[in-house]
Amino acid sequence: MRRWAVMAGLLLSAGASAQVLPVPGGGAGMGPAVPPLAVPLPKPGAAEARRAELNRLLDALPQAPSEETAAPLQARIQALWAEGGSPAVGLLLRKGLRAMEANQPGEAVEDLDAAITLQPDFPESWILRARAQAAAGERGAAASDLREALRLEPRHFGALLALSDIQEEAGDLAGALRSLDAALRINPRLPGGAGRRRELARRAQGDAT
Repeated sequence: MRRWAVMAGLLLSAGASAQVLPVPGGGAGMGPAVPPLAVPLPKPGAAEARRAELNRLLDALPQAPSEETAAPLQARIQALWAEGGSPAVGLLLRKGLRAMEANQPGEAVEDLDAAITLQPDFPESWILRARAQAAAGERGAAASDLREALRLEPRHFGALLALSDIQEEAGDLAGALRSLDAALRINPRLPGGAGRRRELARRAQGDAT
């Protein structure tokens, strides 16, 4: 899926206060190297400060005059989203990513089930499980996971982009266009977003005639 590259970026982002943990079991003969997952060091009041910064950056994002000026805002937002997981959840997410790299989405889903059980309010776990569900051909389950991520983080433009992809692949072009429009309202300078919207609108209107 085109939009899953955005999801990987969210999970591999790191803030300045993050601690980088190695991948368990990594080493020679273990397949392609995966960048380490950034896991935050706990600090008093960190969650409140992170949310305040996220809200400020998300409020500023629609005002960015170009993709170039929006890029650092988007990168920082992605890093802050990734910082919300506990160290144990971070390790499970990394394990799930490695399973997907090995084309084993079923095993990835099991790891991500455990991550969600440990921390059900962390949107990135739901998004990554949606990626694994989609890879396993379970589009309905993937869409459900993305909607839960959006319930937890309503301005998660990455989740909206992924949902748009799933809806498009299911033939729901009108739904895909609505999800893309919602993402563009949050982040109007998404790379390639305007062109993708024109193409989706053209196809949706063609189906409606």
